[in-house]
Amino acid sequence: MLSRVLQLLYFMAPAYVANMAPPFVRYWQGWNRPISERWLGSHKTVMGFAAGVLVAVLVTLLQWRIGWDGALVAYDGWLGLGVRFGAGAMAGDCAKSLFKRRAGVPPGKPWIPFDQLDFVLGALVFVWPRAALAWSDLAIILLVSFGGHILVNHIGYWLGVRDARW
Repeated sequence: MLSRVLQLLYFMAPAYVANMAPPFVRYWQGWNRPISERWLGSHKTVMGFAAGVLVAVLVTLLQWRIGWDGALVAYDGWLGLGVRFGAGAMAGDCAKSLFKRRAGVPPGKPWIPFDQLDFVLGALVFVWPRAALAWSDLAIILLVSFGGHILVNHIGYWLGVRDARW
């Protein structure tokens, strides 16, 4: 059981890292405009989206170079897989922001469980054709991601990287 959880964490690593990248580019003083302030809010930026995709690609490159025998997918097509993970994670986050704005939830306010699972669901939708996951795998990914997201965001808040704990 523990080895399967580790396999799933390794598999989802590009999405996890992609989700953590956008807060770091807010410090970039260059062109970093919102994708659509009206629809997504001011926190979803072009550079944040691009950074998420880029780091997901870099993580899949690293996974391909590591060549772990326990990996759930073949990393021969690491570039395409990385783009799927990154774009899926960022698209899931943007879709959640769209619904969050329409529901009247202000930016930075918690919207549980959507804040914790948006990027995971987006990434899974985009990589589904490349990975044969069982329903139990999806349940494990969602449970671990939910708890892990809360923990990582609290750490980011304490470090001053994030404005909100959620």
